[in-house]
Amino acid sequence: WARLWRGTAWRLYAQGPAARAIIEDSRPPTPMAAMDAQLAAQLGDMSGESAVKDLIEVLEKHCADCERSQKYEEAGITRARLEQLRQYDAERRREVLRQQQLQERVSVEQAHVEELQEFNDAWDRKCAEAEAHSAALQSTLAARHRQDQEANFEKLQRETEPRNPRWSRDLLNMRKVQEMLAKQKKYTEAERTKKEADMLEEQERAAWKAKRETKIQAMQEQFMHKQQLEMEGLRKRIQSGREEYKYTRKVELDRLAQRFQNVTAQLETQQRIIQQRAERPQVAAAPPMTSVSRPRSALTRMAVAAR
Repeated sequence: WARLWRGTAWRLYAQGPAARAIIEDSRPPTPMAAMDAQLAAQLGDMSGESAVKDLIEVLEKHCADCERSQKYEEAGITRARLEQLRQYDAERRREVLRQQQLQERVSVEQAHVEELQEFNDAWDRKCAEAEAHSAALQSTLAARHRQDQEANFEKLQRETEPRNPRWSRDLLNMRKVQEMLAKQKKYTEAERTKKEADMLEEQERAAWKAKRETKIQAMQEQFMHKQQLEMEGLRKRIQSGREEYKYTRKVELDRLAQRFQNVTAQLETQQRIIQQRAERPQVAAAPPMTSVSRPRSALTRMAVAAR
């Protein structure tokens, strides 16, 4: 019994104060009370779970041997130490499982944060590119409008009717009288008539010019109004594109958040199942408890979705 105890306890001795206390309490009443510290340090890297399992088996065997040998007092002490060791092992298993499940939840949250960051970065780039393209479209259209305005104004100056003044009958008659007086050598009267005709011609030319410029200005404003409507149409299409981008981004963000909630809910459900199984009494020696692979697959799917 003592030899079996030493072979198992050395592997558990380096696991911490709680395990050491249990080992010391379960030490068999033999002269071999001292443990080789150097051997215990060499065995510090061995599996604590395996050491606990082996020590439980040793104590169970020793308890059975005590019963057969009718050493009931020693069997009772061994049974008490065995229950204490089992309690320690159960608590250790729960802590390991708790840490594993906590790490799984943290990993899922980190994957979601990374996916969310990538999502926002991608959409920020997409929106920036769209805004740059929209600005380029507006700049190009504005430049074309300026060129078209200059070309249209020059065309109106050339082609708008009447291109020349249309003189009144009074002015034409005064010019005829002026010529007649000049032929008759009546230069004084001809000069007076010429000045009157020049004044009337200047008035009629100014009226023609003002009327023609007003007509050209109205036609130019009509042309510019059409350009303004074209620019407003472009801006409306750009704004519509912005709204569509905004809506699509929100839909995809909601889908991303829903997927994260689904993965989190699935992981929590699976972890509760594992916790319930871990709390069931162990009838026989069970393999080491580790986190179930399904939450890891959920995390994997979350990570893949994030890429």
